[in-house]
Amino acid sequence: MASTSARTLKLLSLLQTHRYWPGTELAGRLDVSPRTLRRDIDRLRELGYPVDAHRGVDGGYQLATGTSLPPLLLDDEEAVAITIGLMAAAAGAVSGVEESAVMALTKVVQAMPPRLRHRVEALRASTVAAPPRLPAIDSAALTVIALACRDAERLRFGYTAHGGAVTARLVEPLRLVPHAGRWYLVAWDLDRHAWRTFRLDRLVDAAPTGDRFRPRELPGGDAAAYVREQISGVPTRHHVEVLVRAPVEQVAAAAGRWGRVAAAEGGTLLTMDVHDLADPATILAGLGAPFTVLGPPELRDHLRRAGELFTDAAQSPSEDQSPSEPGTTSPAS
Repeated sequence: MASTSARTLKLLSLLQTHRYWPGTELAGRLDVSPRTLRRDIDRLRELGYPVDAHRGVDGGYQLATGTSLPPLLLDDEEAVAITIGLMAAAAGAVSGVEESAVMALTKVVQAMPPRLRHRVEALRASTVAAPPRLPAIDSAALTVIALACRDAERLRFGYTAHGGAVTARLVEPLRLVPHAGRWYLVAWDLDRHAWRTFRLDRLVDAAPTGDRFRPRELPGGDAAAYVREQISGVPTRHHVEVLVRAPVEQVAAAAGRWGRVAAAEGGTLLTMDVHDLADPATILAGLGAPFTVLGPPELRDHLRRAGELFTDAAQSPSEDQSPSEPGTTSPAS
C-alpha cells in the first residue's frame, strides 16, 4: 500500500477530474478499504478541498466547487498541454481572456522544472501563431458549454443556420471539438431526434437547463472524426494542397488546427478546405519553412500577387517617392 501522503495526492488527482466516483471504484483504484478511503477524504477536507459525499448503494464522492481555487496536480504532459493552450489563448484564439492567459502562462512557465521549460521553449521557438480571419469565441460561452458537456446537463441556445434563420435548440451536449480554426459542439438534438454539429460562433444565449441525462453512444465513438465527416459535406470554394519541406511535428504544431497533415516524400503534405485564399496564405507565411503549392492554381496566383506587393513594399523608396515634408511642395518638373 502506498504511503498516506502519496495515496492522498493520488486521491486528489483522481477527484480533480470532477467526475463522480462511486466509492467502491475509488477505493479499488487506491487499493484501500472503504474505511481508509473515508479517512483520506476527511484529510482532504481538512486541507481545504470541498469533497461532496453521496450516500446509498451507489454512493460516492465528487470534488465540489470551492470558494477558492486549490492547488492542482498536473503530470508532465498535462503541464505542457496547458501551456500550449494558454499560448493559443494569449494569441486571441478565445476572446476576452488574452490578458489573463498571458498572466497564467507566466505563472505556469515559472513553476515548471527545467526539463519541461525546455520543451515549451522549443515549441514556442518553432511555431508562429497565424490564425485565419475567423470569429473568436466568447470565453464565457465556451465555459458554459464545456461544463454542460462535463456534467451531462441539457443545454438551450439559439442557433443561426447557414442561410441566416435562427432557431431555438434543446440538446444533450457530448463534446466540444476544435477543427480548422473553429469550435464545434457535438450534441443530440432533442427536437430533431438526431446527432448534430453546431458551430459555436453561430450559437447564442447558451444556458444549462438543470436537467441531467445519460449520454448516448455517438456513432463511431469519436467526436473529432464525426465533426470531420459532417463538415466534409459542406461546400467550400477551395481545396488546398501544399507540400511543406519541414517535419510533420513542426507543421502540425503550427497549422494542424487549420487543416490536415501527413508525412510525404520530401516533407509534409498539408491540406485545407477554405472559402478565402487569404487564410492559407497567412498560415503558410507563418510556417517559416519552404513549401510548394500543389493546388489549386488560384492559390499560386494569390501568393504571386501578394509576393509582388510585399516585394514592392520592401524596396527602398527613391528620392522622388519620398513623402514631402509638412509645409513644402514638390518642385515642378
